[in-house]
Amino acid sequence: MKFDIFTIFPAMFESPFAESIIRRAIEREIIDIRIHDIRDHGVGVHRAVDDTPFGGGPGMVMCAPPIIESVEEALGDELQETTMLVMSPSGERLTQALVTQLAAAPRIGIICGRYEGIDQRVADYLQARDVSIGDYVVSGGELPAAIVVDAVTRLLPGVINSASLGDESHLEGLLEYPHYTRPAEYRDMRVPDVLLSGHHANIRAWRRAMAEARTRKRRPDLVESTDDQ
Repeated sequence: MKFDIFTIFPAMFESPFAESIIRRAIEREIIDIRIHDIRDHGVGVHRAVDDTPFGGGPGMVMCAPPIIESVEEALGDELQETTMLVMSPSGERLTQALVTQLAAAPRIGIICGRYEGIDQRVADYLQARDVSIGDYVVSGGELPAAIVVDAVTRLLPGVINSASLGDESHLEGLLEYPHYTRPAEYRDMRVPDVLLSGHHANIRAWRRAMAEARTRKRRPDLVESTDDQ
């Protein structure tokens, strides 16, 4: 799997991709991550990549030419086979279903927005999907882009033991059940007896019940979306 990330802050990715699962996936050559500086195609001595919005309004908007030219230079003939994303708070929500879909792509290009946003012609021309990591706003698309890379990478064969992925949150529209480990009792808090019983059928039933209860309490929207299907 190849990832191409387009940003005006390349250094923001040095630490997230140098540790843990991502680092190991890179070392095993399961993934290849390339960071591209949009400012290489900026205008003038200051390599400007933004301008004031047509129609007025506060802030600045990232211009189309530097981004599109950066993408075309990096991807070349492979652009047509690359799944392009624009990280934006106005995009479709990143879900486990979307992550699973992205994990099947051979190459993913991710454009990191900044300021008030990106000229709409970038997404239109590159046929990119606007994607949001949640119903809130962060300073730019770099951290959301790193989340996409992490979420997709861990689904790729050889990255994580497949058994570890089987009971994760959101796979069946439910949040994951609570976990416990040693010691069995700590500061008057005891592990539920069923988990110490060795009765696997009862344990599975308890975990399912806990997952359903946790989902109803914390994410009732997930229960409602399941009921509507």
